[in-house]
Amino acid sequence: MTAEGADLPPVTSVARDVHEAALSAVPRFRACIGMGGNLGDVRAHLRAALSGLSTLPGTTVEAASSLYQTRPVDATGPDYLNAVAVLQTALGPRELLGALHALEANRDRERPYLNAPRTLDLDLLCHGDARRSTPFITVPHPRMTGRAFVLEPLLEALATLPPDPGTPLPPLPDASERTTLARNQGIVRLNERL
Repeated sequence: MTAEGADLPPVTSVARDVHEAALSAVPRFRACIGMGGNLGDVRAHLRAALSGLSTLPGTTVEAASSLYQTRPVDATGPDYLNAVAVLQTALGPRELLGALHALEANRDRERPYLNAPRTLDLDLLCHGDARRSTPFITVPHPRMTGRAFVLEPLLEALATLPPDPGTPLPPLPDASERTTLARNQGIVRLNERL
C-alpha cells in the first residue's frame, strides 16, 4: 500500500457509510417487536437481540419495555421472559422479519414443532400502517391482542413515546379485559430492563 492509500478508510467502512447514506433518504416506519424466550440464559438472549436490533441498517431503537415473566401460553416448558422493543426503521416488513429470524438463529433458535420452547422469539407485531397476510408474513401480528405478554410491554413501551399516526394499532382490549388476560395468563412485570 502506498503512503497515499494509508489514509483511506477500510472498504467495508466506506461501503457501510454509503449504504447508511442511501438509507437516510428512505422513509422510516415505527415497528414494534415482541421479544421472548424460555430456554438458556434468556436475559442474555434478549439483551443480544436488543443490541442486534439497534445495528440493523436504517434502524434505531426508540424504546424498550421492562421485562415480564409469563407462564407459557399455547406452549410448554418453563416460564417465559418477554419484552417489547419499538423501532424506527427504513427496512420493509419482509426485510425486517428476515432480520429478526437471523437474530433468532444467532441465538440458536430451533423450531422442532409449533410453539416449542425457545432461546429467543422475535415477533413483528406491527410495521407502520402495513397490513399483510401471506404465507411468509402477517402484519399486524394476528394474536397480539389476546396475549398479555405482548399487550402489557407494548403499551408500556409506547407510553414513553409520542403517538405515531402512521402506526395505527389494531383495536386493543380495554383495561379491564387486559387485567383479566394478565391474571389468566400469569404475567408479572419485573423491576428489570434490558
